[in-house]
Amino acid sequence: MTLTTESPANPDRAARPGRRPWFMLAVLLLGQFMALLDVTVVNVAMTDIRTDLHASGAALQLVVSGYTVGYAMLLITGARLGELFGRRRLFVTGVLLFTGCSLLCGFAPDPTTLIVARIAQGAGSALMMPQVISVIQAQFSGPARARALSAYTATISVAFVSGQVLGGVLVGADLFGAGWRPVFLVNVPIGVLVAALALRLVPGGAAKAGRRLDLAGLAIAVPAVVLVVLPLVLGRETGWPGWTFGSLAAGVLLAVLFVVVERRVRDPLVDLGVLKIRGVAPGLAALATGVAAYGGFLFCVALHLQAGLGQTALAAGLTMAPGGVVFGLCGFFWHKLPERLHAALTPGGYAGSAIAYALLGISLKDGGTGGALFFAALVLFGLSMGLAFGSLTAHTLSHVPLERAADASGLLTTTLQLGQVIGVATFGSLFLTLAAGTSAHAIATTMTWAAVLMLVGTGFAVVLARASR
Repeated sequence: MTLTTESPANPDRAARPGRRPWFMLAVLLLGQFMALLDVTVVNVAMTDIRTDLHASGAALQLVVSGYTVGYAMLLITGARLGELFGRRRLFVTGVLLFTGCSLLCGFAPDPTTLIVARIAQGAGSALMMPQVISVIQAQFSGPARARALSAYTATISVAFVSGQVLGGVLVGADLFGAGWRPVFLVNVPIGVLVAALALRLVPGGAAKAGRRLDLAGLAIAVPAVVLVVLPLVLGRETGWPGWTFGSLAAGVLLAVLFVVVERRVRDPLVDLGVLKIRGVAPGLAALATGVAAYGGFLFCVALHLQAGLGQTALAAGLTMAPGGVVFGLCGFFWHKLPERLHAALTPGGYAGSAIAYALLGISLKDGGTGGALFFAALVLFGLSMGLAFGSLTAHTLSHVPLERAADASGLLTTTLQLGQVIGVATFGSLFLTLAAGTSAHAIATTMTWAAVLMLVGTGFAVVLARASR
């Protein structure tokens, strides 16, 4: 079952921002930063939300995880919808949906309203963020594309770390006596600005006439992703009841069915043939392992600093900030290094990150704050992962032709977000199980396994490096 759309004769050329491409990129990345920030910024407001709205523990879980579930529902389809109906249109629609739901979150009178608004917020992000990679692929080439992708990866790294810091500042400031609500309301003026500028700067990017939306694939993909993500984000807090394993099994079966269907339709929702393009498959495998370890690292270390060592959310965020800053800087400027070194940055950076994770575990295993070794390990992590992650994205997409940019960006953003969810669920469950003993033992063991996972990712990175050469 398919739905055909029409497109203008020159979809990109009419709105191509040739004179201001970097200003356009800044607008796109500001929207992405805003959306990524909401993944972690709400964590520090949970205590205040519980008190103000009289929310139960289950409701708080859904406030945090609802965003991820809503995001996952439309993540795979976001890039293809942008290709069909115009990247500018989908980006602006996503921004406006996200902004409107942020306003609703900020004025939510009860937990149910807040949960529904959070799920819709995530759906808005899923429409918005895949368009960023697609526009970069379409509007930049050569060294300019490498710089644009570097800015993209730097934004991701800084946003994840900044969430806790900004959330702690806003909650602590208690602006106008609003308590936790500015955590969401701050998105409103930013979202309006991003939408207005995007309408002027971002090209439409509609597909050629005759492209179709694979409704059969869509009907399978959405429940498959939700059935996998929902137990991952709720299972740890609910004690892994029977329904979580049933849901995971059903999701895996639907994923297999999705692959079968996509191989048979003429214009699939996700063209799995893109995996045959040089560098894409090993690049996505390396990305999955890297973000899984990174998501687990951020979650577990922040939890150890707060629950284990008694730091406030703001103090924990500031403790993590040096690594995030170095990550962002290295992720943006990696292309300044001699070109002969570029192919080696991802495997070398992954190996360095494995060492950093191991040192983090060693520095915290005795129950203290880790001292100089802890901060040295954070800086080593930021340096290694920043160089690795920036070059990883560029090399994964370097051989993807323009006409397949939507398929590649859909797979990349899906891998990025699902990898993080799986990492938080897996490493978080391991940490919380071991923390029944001591938090220090739990964080040391967790970081050791994160280091092992990064070594596995190093193997994929080596394959990617060979493909890049």
